[in-house]
Amino acid sequence: MRKYEGMFIVRPTLDEDGYKALIADIEKIFSEHNSKVTEINIWGMRDMAYEIDDLKKGYYVAFKVEATSEAVLEYDRICNIREEILRHILVKEQ
Repeated sequence: MRKYEGMFIVRPTLDEDGYKALIADIEKIFSEHNSKVTEINIWGMRDMAYEIDDLKKGYYVAFKVEATSEAVLEYDRICNIREEILRHILVKEQ
């Protein structure tokens, strides 16, 4: 397993329970693929550098994870499918 840092930006239209459920879903992706989330840092609602889908704000969540390659691929796949997620990234730690 390798260590990664990731972030995703969620549409600002969800309620607090929706954000919590989405974060739990992301954690579940990693736990189901023999990986573990070591840290979650919820930044909350922030202004974005540029508009995405006519939205100026987004709900930011940063995290660290020790993950297998299968978990990384599944995270990327799910984030591309979920309409609530505006942008996502996952990079290896140095």
